[in-house]
Amino acid sequence: MRQTIMALFPAFAEVATNEVEDSPKVELDWLNNKSFQTGDALSLHNRFINKGIERQDEKDSREVSSAEDEDGQVPPKKKKKKSEKKRKKKKKHKKRSGKYSNSSGSDSETIYPSDLKKEQEADRTEAAPLDSRFCWLDDLQSPTRQSFCVDRKPDRANWTYKSLYKGDVARYKRKGRSSLGLDACRQEISWEDLTKKQRGGDKKKGADRYFSTVSRQLLRSVPPLPTLSANPDCRNVISTSSFLTLCGNEEEAKGQTGDRSQMSLVNPLGVYDSSTALWLQGKGKQDEKEHQTQDVQTDQNTVVLAGRTEEFNRRLREQPDNIQLWIEFIKYQDELSATAFGGEEEHKANNPAEHHKSSYRAVLEKKLSIAERAVATNPGCIALQLERLKICQELWESSALAKEWKKLVFLHPNSAPLWREYLLFTQSYFSTFTVSKVNSAYGKCLSTLSAVRDGSMVSHPALPGVEEDMLDIFTQQCHFLRQAGHSEKAISLFQAMLDFTFFKPDSVQKLSTKQQVEFFEPFWDSGEARVGELGARGWKAWMLQQERGGWLQPNAEDEDEEEEEDEEEVKDRSQPRWAVWLDVESSREASHWLPWRPDKSKGQSEEDCEDPERQVLFDDIGPSLICLSSPDLQLRLLLHFLSFLGLPVDSVLSGEPSQPGLMLENLSFLTQGNDLQRPLTSHDLPDLGVNSIGHMTTLQGIRKLVGLGKQGERFVTNVLNMVQPVLPAHHRAALSLSLVQYEKLKVLQSVHSGNKKRLRLQGKRSKRIMKRLLKEPDNRSSLVLWREYAHLEWLLGNLDEARKVFSTAAALGGSKGLSCSHLCELCLLWAQLEVEDGPNVHGGGLRDVTASSAVSVLTRLAEGTSLVFPSSSQSISPVSILKARKSYEQAVTANLLTLDQNPHNPQATRKGHEDLQVQQFRGLVGCYALFQYLTMDIHAANTVYSQARDRMEGLHSKLTLDSKCEKETNLSSREAAADSSHTFRYYVNRLASECEALAIQQVALHRYHNNTNVCPLASLREALTAALSTWPSSAPLWSIYVQMENHYHSAGRARRFFHSVVRNNSSVVPRLFAIVAEQQRKQMVDAAQRSCCHGSALPILPENGLSNRIRGLFESAIVTKIGAHCPLLWRVYMHFLVSDGKVDKATGIFYKALQNIPWAKGLYMDAVQLFPEHLQEFVDLMTEKELRVRLPLEELDILLED
Repeated sequence: MRQTIMALFPAFAEVATNEVEDSPKVELDWLNNKSFQTGDALSLHNRFINKGIERQDEKDSREVSSAEDEDGQVPPKKKKKKSEKKRKKKKKHKKRSGKYSNSSGSDSETIYPSDLKKEQEADRTEAAPLDSRFCWLDDLQSPTRQSFCVDRKPDRANWTYKSLYKGDVARYKRKGRSSLGLDACRQEISWEDLTKKQRGGDKKKGADRYFSTVSRQLLRSVPPLPTLSANPDCRNVISTSSFLTLCGNEEEAKGQTGDRSQMSLVNPLGVYDSSTALWLQGKGKQDEKEHQTQDVQTDQNTVVLAGRTEEFNRRLREQPDNIQLWIEFIKYQDELSATAFGGEEEHKANNPAEHHKSSYRAVLEKKLSIAERAVATNPGCIALQLERLKICQELWESSALAKEWKKLVFLHPNSAPLWREYLLFTQSYFSTFTVSKVNSAYGKCLSTLSAVRDGSMVSHPALPGVEEDMLDIFTQQCHFLRQAGHSEKAISLFQAMLDFTFFKPDSVQKLSTKQQVEFFEPFWDSGEARVGELGARGWKAWMLQQERGGWLQPNAEDEDEEEEEDEEEVKDRSQPRWAVWLDVESSREASHWLPWRPDKSKGQSEEDCEDPERQVLFDDIGPSLICLSSPDLQLRLLLHFLSFLGLPVDSVLSGEPSQPGLMLENLSFLTQGNDLQRPLTSHDLPDLGVNSIGHMTTLQGIRKLVGLGKQGERFVTNVLNMVQPVLPAHHRAALSLSLVQYEKLKVLQSVHSGNKKRLRLQGKRSKRIMKRLLKEPDNRSSLVLWREYAHLEWLLGNLDEARKVFSTAAALGGSKGLSCSHLCELCLLWAQLEVEDGPNVHGGGLRDVTASSAVSVLTRLAEGTSLVFPSSSQSISPVSILKARKSYEQAVTANLLTLDQNPHNPQATRKGHEDLQVQQFRGLVGCYALFQYLTMDIHAANTVYSQARDRMEGLHSKLTLDSKCEKETNLSSREAAADSSHTFRYYVNRLASECEALAIQQVALHRYHNNTNVCPLASLREALTAALSTWPSSAPLWSIYVQMENHYHSAGRARRFFHSVVRNNSSVVPRLFAIVAEQQRKQMVDAAQRSCCHGSALPILPENGLSNRIRGLFESAIVTKIGAHCPLLWRVYMHFLVSDGKVDKATGIFYKALQNIPWAKGLYMDAVQLFPEHLQEFVDLMTEKELRVRLPLEELDILLED
């Protein structure tokens, strides 16, 4: 049946339809009222006409009756007034209706639906007249009268108050608290008894707004919507997905299209709600069905909420030994509590502390019960034990928690990861922390692991890699003592370990570690010179001489000991008391880091020491001595000691610490790579962010000395001179390289200081030391040392001398060409320095390629010809360039094909002097990429880097997965497993180091290209994001990324990238650089707003809320496990709050930091600088926790009085 739509103007409806039928192209839809139905209009019109006829008859009859009344003169006064009012109303109505009577062409009045509706309401009110005054029910004279009345007088009190007057509300007394018709098991009514409320009590709260805690809890409590499966065969299966999937069924799509078309007829503009649209369709709202649907959905939500818990329980019953599933179930309780209680932030919003505390404790107790059940099912699992103790840390008292930790390490004494967690707990638990307790805990750990290694503890076997774990824990103990201010104990630990490792007598080699330590104690207490001291001979020589009758004391004339003149410690007495304390404390830390020893030639004894803390007893270091049988681990011990003293070392040979966040405390870690004068070579010596010995000052304090000073450098020289004779040749080369790089680092610091006199003096001393090292027989043909010496000459400005050194070193390499990795690295550094100091490379390629010194060096390297300095500046032929490109391509391809064969050749990795083949890639790929950039463009260089990195990073990820699988496999021979795992880890770490170095080279070349050419930053950003996604802990890469993103007004892209990296990584490095990026942006915005006048345009877009954003980043970082124990993060956070003017909050952050890093002396020194009025409190706190205080306040007062 065709539906008829009436026109907007009914009189022209027929004309409109004819026109539409005749000319369909004419669109007159705007004249049609599509929501008006013709059938309904006709029925309404007929009803109105009938009502009008009846009313006209009634009107005529009334006029006749009124005329009869007038003739009789009977009506009273009231009736006269009413009749006059009616006549006036009728006259007015006639006037209104007569206005349109002429248009209709008839004398009959036009009746409108609105008028009819009003008259119907009037008739309805006349049919049931009500009284207009109040009266009590008992006062009614007749029961037939109406019991209700209409109150037409407005009550102005309703405008003021929100409810009726309580006297007008009927009261009744309820009998019982139940209700008839309800199921007692399922249904219940909670009656609110108002009589129990006191007058002074809280008023009844109004309706909760959408942003209130209750409303947000209600939103959070709604679980994911259950959806039926799209498969018709399984319609009854409920899916627990958190989103509604799009329906791909054609029939449902057609049904939805039909509904939309039908809805568009009655609601063309979309302004009606659902109930109005249903009314226009002639349909009623199905309230009962909707309520039933809501009840069903509520039941389904409850089922979904409990379904995941039931799934966990079912899977745990089937797989009780699934450790990861237990941990996921424990963590799921946080998600469940967020749904049930509305989340922690909801409670913080309105500050209901008691409610939050009770609900949080309930969740912790629930998690604890699950953890205890998991531990009972898997009593040998350490991960579940750690998870249980982590929960107990917030529930139990400190004494009970410490007792439980001791019990756990007693049950698992051979687990190094468990010992690390226990040491971190004792080191960071403020209520029970003291330096002596933590130091004794380290000694207990190392002595227990040594007993397990020796086989003395029969109950527990030694695990693979126990020596490596012991060395890592030993190094962590030394850094803990250094950070706490006890640098003398840390140095003594290293001295004892070097004597105990390299100068052990043959007679005690086969004894257990405990017995060896007992033999070592007499040597330590004998007063003989130790490693690093003048005249030291070692433990082995002392034992032999004791058998022969003891040492002969040297004369005092044979010692060239220079006595240092005592300088006045307080240089400026006008400074505040706290500033003087900081200055003297840091200066004593820098000069008194060596342990004090009585000089027997001068007749000194132990009583002559002014500061007893500078003397180290054997009881403080004896339990921490360990045995290292592997030569690689012995070399690692030496490199750890040199790094501890501030010398650069190879990160692969020394090994990365297991918890690097504990040692981060230097602000230079976040500002490295900012040397724009050396864009290609500034990342040669990366900053690890660890303070060296003697560098104990505030966060932004500047170290007074470059390096270790005369006393420290003499100590390092004595150590190397004593240890090198007992080392193999390749180990001696690693130590020499570290010493040369230390001299170069001092020159770099002098260059950055800008003091030319200091640079000239430092250059002379460094050159003298390097020449002395190169004259040694083992170092004369070392290309690595020659490369460092040439780089030093270049930094000092001696370019011609540096080129001669490069040419001499290249001649030592002979005709090896691209097959020698060290020669490739030497030529790469030479070419990079030539590019930095030469003319800019415009457009990605040189204008005259044949005249470039860098191209000449790289071409002759590929040809295998000698690189003599005069010929390096001569022009080369284009044919030579083509041949060199072909040679580079073949060499890189051949090395990529043989890359994955090295892990299966353990014999090659055991040779320390022959590095792995993967070491060639840093120099070879770098030379090839730079050659392509100089001769072609940046895209060619990018292709070389991408090809090599894809291959190497793919191999690294594969080997990492293989290593995880090997850890889960039980090997029969533990010694073979330890040997193979150490070799395998070395190769994987070396491969990772090379991959990261290539990424840094690629990004540095991109940055140089962007600085010298006008080009978009898209390629640089793409290279950076790809590299950082793979190596998120690389500080040089993050430093370049932050510098690049600072050029943009909008920080949205950088924030999204930081968020994506932080979300999938637990390292603290990306979190720190995300904070640095926002801080630099805030500094730029503040500087721009201060520089511009009022009303002028800003050079940068202003942005509000940066302080809150930075605080949010800090808070999210300190919540993580690594960030909570990172000293650098807490110290930067305190300085930021003070710089932002929030001193009170900074004070709170300091006390919060003490709960996580109470051992960091630098934190206390920052607090003294930022909150100087609390100097006495901070010093007392340091004394209570046994941190090293070199200047007591009583001595400070004496110094100030003098």
